[in-house]
Amino acid sequence: MSRKAKIIREFVCARSIKWALIPLLIIELAAVGCESTSSPPESTKPRGIVIGILLCMTEDTPFFISLVKGAKEAAERLNVKLVVKYARDNVELQCMQIRSLVDERVSALLVNPVSDAVVPEIEAATVAGITVFTIDRSASCDAIVSHIASDNLSGGRMAGEYLAEMLHRKGKVVELEGTPSSSAARDRGNGFNQAIASFPQIEVVARETANFNKSDGKRVFAGILAEHPEIDGVFAHNDDMILGAIQAAKEAGRAKEIKFVGFDAIEDAIMAIERGDLLASIAQRPTEMGRIGVELAVKYLNGESVPKSTPVDLALIIK
Repeated sequence: MSRKAKIIREFVCARSIKWALIPLLIIELAAVGCESTSSPPESTKPRGIVIGILLCMTEDTPFFISLVKGAKEAAERLNVKLVVKYARDNVELQCMQIRSLVDERVSALLVNPVSDAVVPEIEAATVAGITVFTIDRSASCDAIVSHIASDNLSGGRMAGEYLAEMLHRKGKVVELEGTPSSSAARDRGNGFNQAIASFPQIEVVARETANFNKSDGKRVFAGILAEHPEIDGVFAHNDDMILGAIQAAKEAGRAKEIKFVGFDAIEDAIMAIERGDLLASIAQRPTEMGRIGVELAVKYLNGESVPKSTPVDLALIIK
């Protein structure tokens, strides 16, 4: 992260045998007896801890690149094997991936759910004796041992309050929402709207889903721009969507009149802040999430107690 950016800490896994062959049989039995004291077949050897990490998006998503980096660092240090799978925002694919890792008998799962539609598979995994944690996104499931994430509700509130202040507590704003039914979208949206509700002169003129996707963010916001001649500010549930929105605004010649706030503080967003295109972004710490997730899983598998929820600090990033 560039030193130019300021960080404001939140205040916030049998045949018959003739008699002539009897001597051979004795030899074979002797050999079997010897085998019983040798190493077991590879398939029956005890193995170390194997943790499966199931992520909702793709391997080139900046947030998850950082999360996996932190998880790999912890896994190497703790001598743990990781198996990482990406669902590409596809519920059916993630369900298949969970079943596959259950069949492989991994030690634990760190699940970043596409949505609560994967809960039956999480419950089936726990019935099979596999420990399940959630990371970044939560799941409505009592079988989860622990949840590791930023306080998305607080982050959404932080974004709303900052945007309101930068608009001098009045104006028309737009909310670009993440994947429907995901905990991140729900919590960030709730926090943002709680904050905005404190400012009676601020009106949310549009709320539309852009699925945490940059191209969707551009397309959706282009449509909103065509319908609303006056927009003062935009909050998106992640930086990909806000960066897409900024592109749409530039193409419409309206970028300079709108203040944009994102969430995640990915590298491209930091650069946009430094250029002056993006007002602010709420920084999560995905590398830290990945590290903590693996460490907590190993602790639990080794018989130690772990908290039901582990919050990871947020920060407001501005120029």
